[in-house]
Amino acid sequence: MIARRRQVALALMAVLTAGAACLAQHQQASTRGGHPGAPAPSAARAFTLVAAGDIIPHSSIIDRARFDGGGAGYDFRPMFSGINPVVSRADLALCHMDTVYGANGNYTGRPLFKSPPEIAQGLAATGYDACSTASDHSLDDGADGIRRTLDALDGVGVRHAGSARTEAEARTVTLLRAGPAKVAHLAYTFDTNGVPLPQGEPWAVSLLNENRIIEDARAARRAGADVVVVSLHWGTEWQDAPDQQQLALAQQLTASRTGGRPDVDLILGTRAHVPQAYEKVNGTWVVYGLGDQIAGEMDNREGAQDPRGNESSIARFTFAQPARPGSRWQVTRAEFIPQLFDVDAGRAVNLNQVLKQGAEVQGVRDRIRDVVLSRGAAKDGLVMGE
Repeated sequence: MIARRRQVALALMAVLTAGAACLAQHQQASTRGGHPGAPAPSAARAFTLVAAGDIIPHSSIIDRARFDGGGAGYDFRPMFSGINPVVSRADLALCHMDTVYGANGNYTGRPLFKSPPEIAQGLAATGYDACSTASDHSLDDGADGIRRTLDALDGVGVRHAGSARTEAEARTVTLLRAGPAKVAHLAYTFDTNGVPLPQGEPWAVSLLNENRIIEDARAARRAGADVVVVSLHWGTEWQDAPDQQQLALAQQLTASRTGGRPDVDLILGTRAHVPQAYEKVNGTWVVYGLGDQIAGEMDNREGAQDPRGNESSIARFTFAQPARPGSRWQVTRAEFIPQLFDVDAGRAVNLNQVLKQGAEVQGVRDRIRDVVLSRGAAKDGLVMGE
Protein backbone atom coordinates (compact mmCIF):
# COMPACT_ATOMS: atom_id res chain seq x y z
CA MET A 1 0.00 0.00 0.00
CA ILE A 2 2.81 2.45 0.92
CA ALA A 3 4.69 1.69 -2.29
CA ARG A 4 1.56 2.23 -4.33
CA ARG A 5 0.91 5.57 -2.66
CA ARG A 6 4.46 6.70 -3.35
CA GLN A 7 4.02 5.76 -7.00
CA VAL A 8 0.80 7.75 -7.13
CA ALA A 9 2.40 10.75 -5.45
CA LEU A 10 5.26 10.86 -7.97
CA ALA A 11 2.98 10.49 -10.97
CA LEU A 12 0.58 12.99 -9.47
CA MET A 13 3.06 15.85 -9.82
CA ALA A 14 2.96 15.68 -13.62
CA VAL A 15 -0.80 15.42 -13.69
CA LEU A 16 -1.25 18.36 -11.30
CA THR A 17 0.94 20.54 -13.49
CA ALA A 18 -1.47 19.94 -16.36
CA GLY A 19 -4.39 20.48 -14.00
CA ALA A 20 -3.00 23.83 -12.85
CA ALA A 21 -2.65 24.98 -16.42
CA CYS A 22 -6.21 23.91 -17.15
CA LEU A 23 -7.40 25.70 -14.01
CA ALA A 24 -5.90 28.96 -15.23
CA GLN A 25 -7.48 28.41 -18.63
CA HIS A 26 -10.88 27.73 -17.05
CA GLN A 27 -10.67 30.86 -14.90
CA GLN A 28 -9.99 32.93 -18.03
CA ALA A 29 -12.82 31.21 -19.88
CA SER A 30 -15.26 31.75 -17.01
CA THR A 31 -15.02 35.50 -17.56
CA ARG A 32 -16.32 34.85 -21.07
CA GLY A 33 -19.14 32.63 -19.83
CA GLY A 34 -17.90 29.36 -21.32
CA HIS A 35 -15.62 26.36 -20.81
CA PRO A 36 -12.27 25.97 -22.59
CA GLY A 37 -12.45 23.74 -25.61
CA ALA A 38 -16.25 23.89 -25.80
CA PRO A 39 -17.77 24.98 -29.12
CA ALA A 40 -19.64 28.24 -29.32
CA PRO A 41 -23.31 27.64 -28.44
CA SER A 42 -24.47 29.14 -31.73
CA ALA A 43 -22.50 26.58 -33.70
CA ALA A 44 -22.89 23.55 -31.44
CA ARG A 45 -25.36 20.77 -32.06
CA ALA A 46 -24.18 18.64 -29.12
CA PHE A 47 -22.94 19.04 -25.58
CA THR A 48 -20.93 17.05 -23.06
CA LEU A 49 -22.09 16.44 -19.51
CA VAL A 50 -19.71 15.33 -16.76
CA ALA A 51 -20.84 14.07 -13.34
CA ALA A 52 -18.77 13.07 -10.32
CA GLY A 53 -19.50 11.42 -7.00
CA ASP A 54 -19.93 12.31 -3.35
CA ILE A 55 -17.88 15.08 -1.75
CA ILE A 56 -17.60 14.13 1.94
CA PRO A 57 -15.24 16.33 3.95
CA HIS A 58 -14.20 14.12 6.84
CA SER A 59 -11.97 15.70 9.47
CA SER A 60 -8.85 14.64 7.58
CA ILE A 61 -10.13 16.41 4.46
CA ILE A 62 -10.78 19.59 6.44
CA ASP A 63 -7.28 19.37 7.93
CA ARG A 64 -5.78 18.96 4.47
CA ALA A 65 -7.63 21.99 3.13
CA ARG A 66 -6.38 24.04 6.09
CA PHE A 67 -2.82 22.92 5.32
CA ASP A 68 -3.25 23.78 1.64
CA GLY A 69 -4.58 27.17 2.73
CA GLY A 70 -1.20 27.92 4.28
CA GLY A 71 -2.66 29.31 7.47
CA ALA A 72 -5.01 31.68 5.65
CA GLY A 73 -8.23 29.70 5.75
CA TYR A 74 -9.15 26.58 3.79
CA ASP A 75 -8.19 25.95 0.18
CA PHE A 76 -9.90 23.02 -1.56
CA ARG A 77 -8.74 23.92 -5.07
CA PRO A 78 -5.55 21.81 -5.00
CA MET A 79 -7.59 18.80 -3.88
CA PHE A 80 -9.52 18.85 -7.18
CA SER A 81 -6.66 19.87 -9.48
CA GLY A 82 -5.97 16.37 -10.79
CA ILE A 83 -9.45 16.07 -12.28
CA ASN A 84 -9.75 19.70 -13.35
CA PRO A 85 -8.99 18.92 -17.02
CA VAL A 86 -11.93 16.49 -17.19
CA VAL A 87 -14.41 18.71 -15.35
CA SER A 88 -13.56 22.11 -16.82
CA ARG A 89 -13.68 20.98 -20.45
CA ALA A 90 -17.28 19.78 -20.20
CA ASP A 91 -20.15 21.96 -21.35
CA LEU A 92 -21.95 21.07 -18.11
CA ALA A 93 -20.35 19.60 -14.97
CA LEU A 94 -22.33 18.28 -11.99
CA CYS A 95 -21.13 17.25 -8.54
CA HIS A 96 -22.77 15.88 -5.42
CA MET A 97 -22.27 17.94 -2.24
CA ASP A 98 -23.00 15.39 0.44
CA THR A 99 -22.68 17.67 3.47
CA VAL A 100 -23.79 21.10 4.65
CA TYR A 101 -21.54 24.02 5.52
CA GLY A 102 -20.73 25.37 8.96
CA ALA A 103 -19.65 28.86 10.01
CA ASN A 104 -17.02 30.71 12.05
CA GLY A 105 -14.59 27.82 12.19
CA ASN A 106 -17.13 25.39 13.65
CA TYR A 107 -16.41 22.56 11.22
CA THR A 108 -16.86 18.87 11.96
CA GLY A 109 -16.61 15.50 10.28
CA ARG A 110 -18.86 12.56 10.99
CA PRO A 111 -21.29 11.71 12.37
CA LEU A 112 -22.76 15.21 11.92
CA PHE A 113 -20.98 17.10 9.17
CA LYS A 114 -20.42 20.85 9.08
CA SER A 115 -17.95 21.62 6.31
CA PRO A 116 -15.97 24.77 5.52
CA PRO A 117 -17.87 26.94 3.00
CA GLU A 118 -14.60 27.42 1.09
CA ILE A 119 -15.41 24.11 -0.60
CA ALA A 120 -17.74 26.10 -2.84
CA GLN A 121 -14.80 28.12 -4.13
CA GLY A 122 -12.96 24.91 -4.92
CA LEU A 123 -15.95 23.56 -6.84
CA ALA A 124 -16.29 26.73 -8.91
CA ALA A 125 -12.56 26.89 -9.67
CA THR A 126 -12.59 23.26 -10.83
CA GLY A 127 -15.38 23.97 -13.29
CA TYR A 128 -18.47 22.55 -11.63
CA ASP A 129 -21.63 24.31 -12.78
CA ALA A 130 -24.10 22.75 -10.34
CA CYS A 131 -24.32 20.27 -7.48
CA SER A 132 -27.00 18.02 -6.09
CA THR A 133 -27.48 18.82 -2.39
CA ALA A 134 -30.08 16.23 -1.33
CA SER A 135 -28.46 13.62 0.90
CA ASP A 136 -28.85 11.83 4.21
CA HIS A 137 -26.67 14.61 5.71
CA SER A 138 -28.73 17.53 4.38
CA LEU A 139 -30.19 18.19 7.85
CA ASP A 140 -27.03 17.66 9.91
CA ASP A 141 -27.28 21.31 11.00
CA GLY A 142 -30.98 21.89 10.37
CA ALA A 143 -32.34 24.65 8.19
CA ASP A 144 -29.34 26.87 9.00
CA GLY A 145 -27.00 24.35 7.42
CA ILE A 146 -29.03 24.31 4.23
CA ARG A 147 -29.12 28.10 4.11
CA ARG A 148 -25.36 28.47 4.61
CA THR A 149 -24.64 25.83 1.99
CA LEU A 150 -26.86 27.29 -0.70
CA ASP A 151 -25.74 30.84 0.10
CA ALA A 152 -22.10 29.81 -0.37
CA LEU A 153 -22.82 28.04 -3.66
CA ASP A 154 -24.79 31.03 -4.93
CA GLY A 155 -21.90 33.28 -3.96
CA VAL A 156 -19.54 31.55 -6.39
CA GLY A 157 -22.06 30.93 -9.16
CA VAL A 158 -22.54 27.19 -8.62
CA ARG A 159 -26.19 26.19 -9.05
CA HIS A 160 -27.87 23.56 -6.87
CA ALA A 161 -30.81 21.17 -6.68
CA GLY A 162 -32.28 18.99 -3.95
CA SER A 163 -32.56 21.32 -0.95
CA ALA A 164 -34.11 24.74 -0.53
CA ARG A 165 -34.33 27.81 1.69
CA THR A 166 -37.90 28.72 0.73
CA GLU A 167 -40.94 26.96 -0.66
CA ALA A 168 -40.69 29.05 -3.84
CA GLU A 169 -37.10 27.89 -4.33
CA ALA A 170 -38.12 24.27 -3.80
CA ARG A 171 -40.74 24.61 -6.53
CA THR A 172 -38.38 26.27 -9.02
CA VAL A 173 -36.74 24.03 -11.60
CA THR A 174 -32.95 24.26 -11.76
CA LEU A 175 -32.39 24.95 -15.47
CA LEU A 176 -28.82 24.98 -16.74
CA ARG A 177 -27.38 25.98 -20.08
CA ALA A 178 -25.21 23.36 -21.82
CA GLY A 179 -24.14 24.55 -25.25
CA PRO A 180 -27.34 24.65 -27.31
CA ALA A 181 -29.45 22.85 -24.70
CA LYS A 182 -31.39 23.66 -21.55
CA VAL A 183 -30.78 20.95 -18.96
CA ALA A 184 -32.96 20.47 -15.88
CA HIS A 185 -31.20 19.10 -12.81
CA LEU A 186 -33.43 17.39 -10.22
CA ALA A 187 -32.13 15.78 -7.02
CA TYR A 188 -33.58 13.58 -4.25
CA THR A 189 -32.45 11.55 -1.24
CA PHE A 190 -33.85 8.32 0.18
CA ASP A 191 -33.65 9.64 3.77
CA THR A 192 -32.14 12.26 6.10
CA ASN A 193 -30.75 9.76 8.61
CA GLY A 194 -33.99 9.90 10.53
CA VAL A 195 -33.76 13.65 11.20
CA PRO A 196 -37.23 15.15 10.67
CA LEU A 197 -37.73 17.94 8.19
CA PRO A 198 -37.74 21.39 9.82
CA GLN A 199 -41.11 22.30 11.30
CA GLY A 200 -43.23 24.08 8.72
CA GLU A 201 -40.65 23.41 6.00
CA PRO A 202 -41.52 20.05 4.41
CA TRP A 203 -39.95 21.28 1.18
CA ALA A 204 -36.46 21.83 2.70
CA VAL A 205 -35.06 18.56 1.31
CA SER A 206 -36.39 16.66 -1.70
CA LEU A 207 -37.20 13.13 -0.58
CA LEU A 208 -37.17 10.25 -3.00
CA ASN A 209 -40.62 9.37 -4.29
CA GLU A 210 -41.29 7.86 -7.70
CA ASN A 211 -44.46 9.81 -8.44
CA ARG A 212 -42.98 13.11 -7.33
CA ILE A 213 -39.87 12.60 -9.48
CA ILE A 214 -41.99 11.93 -12.56
CA GLU A 215 -44.20 14.94 -11.83
CA ASP A 216 -41.12 17.15 -11.38
CA ALA A 217 -39.54 15.83 -14.57
CA ARG A 218 -42.68 16.66 -16.54
CA ALA A 219 -42.80 20.12 -14.96
CA ALA A 220 -39.16 20.63 -15.96
CA ARG A 221 -40.02 19.73 -19.53
CA ARG A 222 -42.86 22.23 -19.52
CA ALA A 223 -40.42 24.83 -18.18
CA GLY A 224 -38.33 24.37 -21.31
CA ALA A 225 -35.88 21.60 -20.48
CA ASP A 226 -34.45 19.77 -23.48
CA VAL A 227 -32.75 17.20 -21.22
CA VAL A 228 -33.84 16.12 -17.71
CA VAL A 229 -31.13 14.78 -15.39
CA VAL A 230 -32.10 13.19 -12.07
CA SER A 231 -29.59 12.78 -9.22
CA LEU A 232 -30.58 10.13 -6.66
CA HIS A 233 -28.96 9.57 -3.26
CA TRP A 234 -29.90 5.91 -2.88
CA GLY A 235 -28.63 2.36 -2.63
CA THR A 236 -26.90 0.22 -0.02
CA GLU A 237 -23.62 1.47 1.38
CA TRP A 238 -20.49 -0.58 0.58
CA GLN A 239 -22.37 -2.76 -1.90
CA ASP A 240 -20.92 -2.93 -5.42
CA ALA A 241 -24.15 -4.21 -6.94
CA PRO A 242 -27.27 -2.03 -7.12
CA ASP A 243 -29.94 -3.14 -4.67
CA GLN A 244 -33.53 -4.01 -5.48
CA GLN A 245 -34.82 -0.52 -4.76
CA GLN A 246 -32.34 0.96 -7.24
CA LEU A 247 -33.18 -1.60 -9.92
CA ALA A 248 -36.94 -1.18 -9.49
CA LEU A 249 -36.87 2.62 -9.40
CA ALA A 250 -34.56 2.79 -12.41
CA GLN A 251 -37.04 0.66 -14.34
CA GLN A 252 -39.99 2.80 -13.30
CA LEU A 253 -38.41 6.18 -13.97
CA THR A 254 -36.94 5.25 -17.35
CA ALA A 255 -40.23 3.68 -18.47
CA SER A 256 -42.20 6.88 -17.79
CA ARG A 257 -43.10 8.75 -20.97
CA THR A 258 -45.15 11.72 -22.06
CA GLY A 259 -46.27 11.83 -25.68
CA GLY A 260 -43.90 8.96 -26.45
CA ARG A 261 -40.87 10.88 -25.15
CA PRO A 262 -39.07 9.70 -21.97
CA ASP A 263 -39.60 11.97 -18.98
CA VAL A 264 -36.07 11.32 -17.66
CA ASP A 265 -32.97 11.41 -19.85
CA LEU A 266 -30.22 10.43 -17.37
CA ILE A 267 -30.01 9.08 -13.80
CA LEU A 268 -26.96 9.73 -11.62
CA GLY A 269 -26.59 7.81 -8.35
CA THR A 270 -24.63 8.58 -5.19
CA ARG A 271 -24.37 7.36 -1.55
CA ALA A 272 -22.92 3.81 -1.73
CA HIS A 273 -19.31 5.00 -1.07
CA VAL A 274 -18.12 2.56 -3.73
CA PRO A 275 -18.35 2.59 -7.52
CA GLN A 276 -21.39 0.83 -8.92
CA ALA A 277 -22.44 -0.21 -12.40
CA TYR A 278 -23.66 1.85 -15.34
CA GLU A 279 -26.56 0.38 -17.31
CA LYS A 280 -28.84 1.38 -20.15
CA VAL A 281 -32.42 0.81 -18.94
CA ASN A 282 -35.34 1.28 -21.33
CA GLY A 283 -32.98 3.22 -23.59
CA THR A 284 -31.84 5.60 -20.82
CA TRP A 285 -28.43 5.59 -19.11
CA VAL A 286 -28.44 4.91 -15.38
CA VAL A 287 -25.35 5.33 -13.20
CA TYR A 288 -26.25 3.38 -10.07
CA GLY A 289 -23.36 4.78 -8.04
CA LEU A 290 -20.46 7.09 -8.84
CA GLY A 291 -18.59 6.44 -5.59
CA ASP A 292 -16.86 9.05 -3.42
CA GLN A 293 -14.87 11.71 -5.23
CA ILE A 294 -13.52 13.39 -2.08
CA ALA A 295 -13.49 11.53 1.25
CA GLY A 296 -11.15 10.48 4.02
CA GLU A 297 -10.34 6.91 4.94
CA MET A 298 -13.44 5.02 5.99
CA ASP A 299 -14.48 1.78 7.63
CA ASN A 300 -17.06 -0.41 5.96
CA ARG A 301 -20.03 -2.17 7.56
CA GLU A 302 -17.72 -4.81 9.03
CA GLY A 303 -15.63 -2.13 10.73
CA ALA A 304 -12.62 -2.67 8.47
CA GLN A 305 -10.82 0.11 6.64
CA ASP A 306 -11.97 -0.16 3.03
CA PRO A 307 -9.99 1.49 0.22
CA ARG A 308 -13.01 1.27 -2.07
CA GLY A 309 -14.35 4.30 -0.21
CA ASN A 310 -11.77 6.39 -2.07
CA GLU A 311 -12.51 4.95 -5.50
CA SER A 312 -15.04 6.37 -7.96
CA SER A 313 -15.85 7.02 -11.56
CA ILE A 314 -16.53 10.24 -13.42
CA ALA A 315 -19.36 9.89 -15.94
CA ARG A 316 -19.18 11.72 -19.26
CA PHE A 317 -22.06 11.70 -21.74
CA THR A 318 -22.30 13.45 -25.10
CA PHE A 319 -25.83 14.46 -26.07
CA ALA A 320 -26.73 15.26 -29.70
CA GLN A 321 -29.43 17.68 -30.75
CA PRO A 322 -32.36 15.93 -32.48
CA ALA A 323 -33.16 16.69 -36.09
CA ARG A 324 -36.81 17.25 -35.22
CA PRO A 325 -37.77 19.81 -32.54
CA GLY A 326 -39.41 18.20 -29.53
CA SER A 327 -37.69 14.86 -30.05
CA ARG A 328 -35.29 13.33 -27.55
CA TRP A 329 -31.66 14.43 -27.30
CA GLN A 330 -29.75 11.18 -27.80
CA VAL A 331 -26.57 10.11 -26.03
CA THR A 332 -24.07 9.55 -28.82
CA ARG A 333 -21.09 8.73 -26.61
CA ALA A 334 -21.03 7.29 -23.08
CA GLU A 335 -17.79 7.22 -21.09
CA PHE A 336 -16.50 6.63 -17.58
CA ILE A 337 -13.19 7.78 -16.13
CA PRO A 338 -11.78 5.83 -13.15
CA GLN A 339 -10.73 8.02 -10.25
CA LEU A 340 -8.93 7.60 -6.93
CA PHE A 341 -8.70 9.99 -4.00
CA ASP A 342 -5.13 9.68 -2.73
CA VAL A 343 -5.57 10.15 1.01
CA ASP A 344 -1.84 10.68 1.62
CA ALA A 345 -1.44 13.38 -1.01
CA GLY A 346 -4.92 14.76 -0.39
CA ARG A 347 -5.62 14.84 -4.11
CA ALA A 348 -8.19 13.42 -6.53
CA VAL A 349 -6.44 11.42 -9.24
CA ASN A 350 -7.45 10.49 -12.78
CA LEU A 351 -6.17 6.91 -12.74
CA ASN A 352 -5.66 6.70 -16.50
CA GLN A 353 -3.44 9.77 -16.39
CA VAL A 354 -1.27 8.64 -13.48
CA LEU A 355 -0.91 5.23 -15.12
CA LYS A 356 0.67 7.01 -18.07
CA GLN A 357 3.16 8.57 -15.63
CA GLY A 358 4.15 5.16 -14.26
CA ALA A 359 2.06 4.84 -11.11
CA GLU A 360 1.34 1.24 -10.13
CA VAL A 361 -2.41 1.59 -9.86
CA GLN A 362 -3.61 -0.62 -12.68
CA GLY A 363 -5.25 -3.04 -10.25
CA VAL A 364 -7.34 -0.23 -8.76
CA ARG A 365 -8.24 1.09 -12.20
CA ASP A 366 -9.23 -2.36 -13.42
CA ARG A 367 -11.39 -3.06 -10.37
CA ILE A 368 -13.37 0.12 -10.97
CA ARG A 369 -13.70 -0.75 -14.66
CA ASP A 370 -14.97 -4.25 -13.90
CA VAL A 371 -17.63 -2.95 -11.50
CA VAL A 372 -18.77 -0.18 -13.86
CA LEU A 373 -19.17 -2.69 -16.71
CA SER A 374 -20.63 -5.47 -14.55
CA ARG A 375 -24.19 -5.12 -15.90
CA GLY A 376 -23.25 -5.28 -19.58
CA ALA A 377 -22.91 -1.58 -20.37
CA ALA A 378 -20.08 -2.24 -22.83
CA LYS A 379 -22.53 -3.83 -25.28
CA ASP A 380 -24.49 -0.57 -25.27
CA GLY A 381 -21.39 1.43 -26.09
CA LEU A 382 -19.98 2.52 -22.70
CA VAL A 383 -16.20 3.00 -22.97
CA MET A 384 -13.45 4.05 -20.61
CA GLY A 385 -12.36 7.61 -21.28
CA GLU A 386 -9.18 9.50 -20.62
